[in-house]
Amino acid sequence: MLFFIQSIKSTPIAVSDRSIDPLAVNTRTAMESMIKKYQQKFRKAKEEMDRWSEAQSRLISQFNNVSSIIERLPIIRKEENFGALSCVDGIADAVLSKQLQSLQSILLSMGDTLAEFRGVVLSLEKLHRDGGEFVRGGSSGQLGAKQLQQQIGLKPSLSDCLDGLKLLYNMHFAEYRLKSSIVSALPLIVFKSSISDLSSLRQLLADQPNIPPDEVRSILDIIFAEEIS
Repeated sequence: MLFFIQSIKSTPIAVSDRSIDPLAVNTRTAMESMIKKYQQKFRKAKEEMDRWSEAQSRLISQFNNVSSIIERLPIIRKEENFGALSCVDGIADAVLSKQLQSLQSILLSMGDTLAEFRGVVLSLEKLHRDGGEFVRGGSSGQLGAKQLQQQIGLKPSLSDCLDGLKLLYNMHFAEYRLKSSIVSALPLIVFKSSISDLSSLRQLLADQPNIPPDEVRSILDIIFAEEIS
């Protein structure tokens, strides 16, 4: 019996072959850390998009004011449209001059609003560029395509983060260029545009065709899926 007990005590304890891989743990931890950093960048992107929305509301209001002035110009240019005031010498020229001054002032304000849009685009570009550095620089430079696609629970993959930042930047950059083209063309069509032309341009500005709301929402839903669930 003593020999049996001693044999048990001296028998080594078997260790499972399925031990934890320190490299795998370190990689997972590093990826989770990177994803958190990306999510911080997307929160910053959401702030920038809020700035964009404010500028958008301001631009539409400014465009409406410009349209109202342009639509009145053909009427103002004719003295017979002033009724009893048509007897006042130079009334048409005076009113026209005042309206053109107001138009110029609004156009300058629209230039300031475009600068706001450009500021948002530059911020999104920097977020996109810095996000790429996460993958290209440091130890994360060793990540392969499989690791970029890997997901941890409901967290987004690194590829989701990279693609999301790129798409948000590209969308807003394209829309900024469209808005710039429209605003730049306004001084050239003051005496040439029709009401339907102005209405079409306003609708184009309002629709923001380069920034599909559903696509933006889909990107953010993927990035913040863990928080939404």
